[in-house]
Amino acid sequence: MAIPVLLKRFHRRLELLEAVRFFWSATRGHRWMPWRSEYLRWRLETYTGKPAKTVGPRDFWELFWSDRRQFLRFMGWISEMRGYADPSGLD
Repeated sequence: MAIPVLLKRFHRRLELLEAVRFFWSATRGHRWMPWRSEYLRWRLETYTGKPAKTVGPRDFWELFWSDRRQFLRFMGWISEMRGYADPSGLD
């Protein structure tokens, strides 16, 4: 297998790890019902303009699925920002 292919796979795994890490901390107290997370409701409100109090499970999953590429790009950005905050890579 070529080195660029391995690096691309490794990068995707890091993005997935960042996604899980973000989701875990963003849904604290509401991990099995993420649409109840005040933080995620606020993020959805700022992203879509829909009032946070009206966000339900269907709204959450529809947005997540329809904008999954944007979500992965956001995860890549979070990973990059963590690199600046902690250059050693250790949290």
